[in-house]
Amino acid sequence: MGFSEFLNSRRAPAKALAAELRNHFAYVSILGADVKAKAVQVTRNTSTISPGRDTECGFVVKMSNGSVFYEYSLDDISGDISALAETIVEAFQLNASLLGNTIGAVRLSDEPMAKSFAREHDLAKYSDQELLDFCKQQCAALIAKDEHLLNAVVGISIMETSKLFITENRELDQNYAWVNGVMAAVYRDNDKVVQAHEISDHPCIEPVLRELPALADPLLHKARMLTLAKPITPGVYDVITDPSISGLIAHEAFGHGVEMDQFVKDRALAKQYVGKYVASPICNMRDGAASTVSAASYFFDDDGVLAGDTQIIKDGILVTGISDLASATELGTTPTGNGRRQSSRRKAYSRMTNTFFEPGTDKLEDMIASIDHGYMLFETNNGMEDPKNWAIQCVAEYGIEIVDGKLTDNYVSPVVMSGYVPDLLKSISMVSDSLRVIGAGMCGKGYKEWVRVSDGGPALKARVKLG
Repeated sequence: MGFSEFLNSRRAPAKALAAELRNHFAYVSILGADVKAKAVQVTRNTSTISPGRDTECGFVVKMSNGSVFYEYSLDDISGDISALAETIVEAFQLNASLLGNTIGAVRLSDEPMAKSFAREHDLAKYSDQELLDFCKQQCAALIAKDEHLLNAVVGISIMETSKLFITENRELDQNYAWVNGVMAAVYRDNDKVVQAHEISDHPCIEPVLRELPALADPLLHKARMLTLAKPITPGVYDVITDPSISGLIAHEAFGHGVEMDQFVKDRALAKQYVGKYVASPICNMRDGAASTVSAASYFFDDDGVLAGDTQIIKDGILVTGISDLASATELGTTPTGNGRRQSSRRKAYSRMTNTFFEPGTDKLEDMIASIDHGYMLFETNNGMEDPKNWAIQCVAEYGIEIVDGKLTDNYVSPVVMSGYVPDLLKSISMVSDSLRVIGAGMCGKGYKEWVRVSDGGPALKARVKLG
């Protein structure tokens, strides 16, 4: 495995098409994508190997005349390139009303660069049968551990991405992979049926195969405790968030809210707060494909902009947002490398990548000890935000009660945290010195445009409304 042979075979045609289209447009780029994904999954009664939802292959031609962006999607670039260029040009005839609502004269940067990027992986070392056998063994071993298990799931999903980007002056390609492993349980006890899971995620398969077996006992303990969990009494509490919930707060509070295509449309309140305090002075938050290595880490985005590492919040102050090429051009800023597409058939939007709080200086044990009565919250369930009004809702799978500075055996589930973004972030009083970024999720923009994302952070102590 390695960079796509198919995309390699289309380098010359892509360059020829870009040259033909440059006779009609001031700027032309061609993005080729070849994404191979698969999922291996075993339950008590089934075993499957299936294509992953990310699998795709295609091209996007992006053009600009200095005031309008045009995009044209196609499955292949081959055959009569002059005829193809003519077809593309004829597809874009704008009426007067559209031409009257353009960006204004701009000159897009096309700095020369020719480079191949790759992140090492071990996908070629493992056959489908080996992965299936591993999942079967782990599923059987998990079921044998506890008679209360109604079902068990062990799965490994793999995605390998190759992308080619061509302009008049640029020729970039990248190849990288990500592996997610999951072990899940459907558990019945105490007149209740619950579901619980543990995950392992890495750029390579070997660490996932090594880590998953060790997750069986923690998974079963958690499942047993969840059967004893009670609803939380609604109220305002001191809480500590695990890295998953810290990441959910980062994602929902200043994820979508700082995607700068929302600034263009005046749909994000954050636009008015750049340069102002929006969080506690001990809060720092980043986003970027180059900020860490996780599921949303790449070398250049779908606009051909090199991966960024963007400081969103510094010492409690909102510094900037994240942008694709179009929104940055509209706003007169530099693109941050966050232009992402669900597929080659969809347009690029400003999208989060790896979004997380930076570590602080506090020890987790000191944070727990500082709370007389409250909860530690674990595991993202789901979340929502309103970028225009800064309302936020985060759902944790469960919480563990803290009494007199110690974690108890009292579980509550589920737990809904809600409020106003600045109130939540300004209440943060301690930040742990650890960091975990988790790359097991996907995120839509509204209800569509799904892309891989990761988020996380240290543990945070805050005062929030729970219900």
